[in-house]
Amino acid sequence: MKRELGISVYPDHSDPQKDREYIKKAADLGYQRIFMSMLEVTEGKEKVSQKFKSIIEYAKNLGFETILDIAPSIFDDLKISYDDLGFFAELGAQGIRLDEGFDGSKEAMLTYNPYGLAIELNMSNNVAYLENILSYEANQPFLYGCHNFYPQRGSALPYDFFVSCSQRFKRHGIKTAAFITSHQAEYGPWDINDGLPTLEMHRDLPIDLQARHMFATGLIDTVIIGNAYASDEELEKVAAVDRYKLSLGIEMVAEASEIERKIISDTKHFRRGDITALMVRSTQVRVKYSDTENPPHDHQQEFKIGDVVIGNDDFGKYKNELQIILEPHTDARKNLVGRIPEEELVLLEYLRPWTKFQFVEK
Repeated sequence: MKRELGISVYPDHSDPQKDREYIKKAADLGYQRIFMSMLEVTEGKEKVSQKFKSIIEYAKNLGFETILDIAPSIFDDLKISYDDLGFFAELGAQGIRLDEGFDGSKEAMLTYNPYGLAIELNMSNNVAYLENILSYEANQPFLYGCHNFYPQRGSALPYDFFVSCSQRFKRHGIKTAAFITSHQAEYGPWDINDGLPTLEMHRDLPIDLQARHMFATGLIDTVIIGNAYASDEELEKVAAVDRYKLSLGIEMVAEASEIERKIISDTKHFRRGDITALMVRSTQVRVKYSDTENPPHDHQQEFKIGDVVIGNDDFGKYKNELQIILEPHTDARKNLVGRIPEEELVLLEYLRPWTKFQFVEK
């Protein structure tokens, strides 16, 4: 399934013109999805319709798919029925997210709505909710999944639980989404804003690392910035993330040679299939640069987890092989050329046999 980037818009808390400017910036950078909250609507049906329809149409013309986050109370407030989703279709939305669920049969029936609206389910519960819906023969192509976000520090999902919840949806081929958080954005749907991530471990991480981690799990198809408005720099950093190849940040050592920098910048690194516990080995570069000299430097110390080394002239046939250290050891035939930042070491677990990867210089 193709991977996407998204932003969040909160029409009941924001300025319409600023929303448009934000959406246009994101569109120009290749973002494709908008999460739009309707949980806080307090005005009548006519005013709500005018407000949301205008911004949704604007986004649609720029190529966005908009999913509206709704709660059961909205149906009473707006005097509409789950049996007729025409109101949301008239707004121009492509789907609705059910913040709260029903009995399974109801959700399955909603996927057959005549407007072709996607029905997005809450993924942040590790129960057989999805399987129950599918047992009622839901129209699966119109069924999406999306995790919650968590504005209170300490309240977001732990990683293992996130994986278990997400795997339920991926096993059935359901399109999945989750949230990362901006550190510049000032608001979300509620009056608490400690960030809006799905994963607690992401709350204080750089925004591009959050996105790289989400995609690296292989469990999330759409990564959405949960709060608004992310800065231009944050939007650009997330847009620059390779959605399909694992990207590792690297801090180069000053003594790294020209050939070592060329090897680091190679875009075709992959971990050998016959893996070792000591290090990740990228061996094709040693073949590509077998005739290029590489004198020893920074080779006498103990290498630590996350160090990136390249074989020097004393390493025989292994000269110019690139390795990422997984267990501390010494080997004077290897030059230290850079280090993966401490906060990015979590990405090392995704370097599986044959994993393709690249480096992003810090």
